[in-house]
Amino acid sequence: MLHPMDTALITGASGGLGEEFARLCAMDGNNLVLVARSRGKLEELAKELEEKHRVRVTVLPCDLSLPDAVKTLTDELRNRNIEPTVLINNAGFGAYGLFHETAYEQEKSLIAVNIAALTELTKNLLPAMVKRKSGKILNVASTAAFQPGPLMAVYFASKSYVMNLSLALTEELRGTGITVTCLCPGPTKTGFEINAHMGNSRLFTLGSMDAATVARIGYEAMKCGKPLVVAGLKNKIGAFMTRFIPRMLAAKIARSVQAQK
Repeated sequence: MLHPMDTALITGASGGLGEEFARLCAMDGNNLVLVARSRGKLEELAKELEEKHRVRVTVLPCDLSLPDAVKTLTDELRNRNIEPTVLINNAGFGAYGLFHETAYEQEKSLIAVNIAALTELTKNLLPAMVKRKSGKILNVASTAAFQPGPLMAVYFASKSYVMNLSLALTEELRGTGITVTCLCPGPTKTGFEINAHMGNSRLFTLGSMDAATVARIGYEAMKCGKPLVVAGLKNKIGAFMTRFIPRMLAAKIARSVQAQK
């Protein structure tokens, strides 16, 4: 479980799941470090949480797609003598379309945020947690992690990386006092679908969960030290069924579900 006055660093905290994670951490009396590109949204959220929950909130605007972003971020934490005891790697986005038609610059940024920044930030903060023999990490993946995803090929692959890295670290860190939890949401109302230009896809028109519910599922799993959690019964069934479906059939199903109506 978390203890009051732990410090939680949350990436992608300006909206969606990140904002909901921030509210949950603050409600439990934890100080926060909020990271996202939008300074205005972060400062507005920080003011609200400081006034409502009497916690200390540090705002560190940062574009995690930039090459030196994580180094700059961790240097700033060191300069301010902030040692996060909780890390929530929530930042991420998707790119929609046929791989040979989508712009590589967008997918390059996707890899930088979804994979490289998550890995580097974890790498930078984990040694101090090991030294203290306490800490919690929550990595946000997706049900996309369980199968290939035509029309979002790079995004699906990135989330598979996040899930498998998380499970590997769970085993490596056994007995250290640090837990790693991987949250795999299905379609969630966060604005992701709009940014990925897939709001009219069958995936989202067939139904989605709200961000507050998904965040609470992930947050409670992190507090309990659960290695992997899939949010929602329908998503649990879907993720489970991928074990029994040939990979290429899973790819065909995924393409059908993600196609525009």
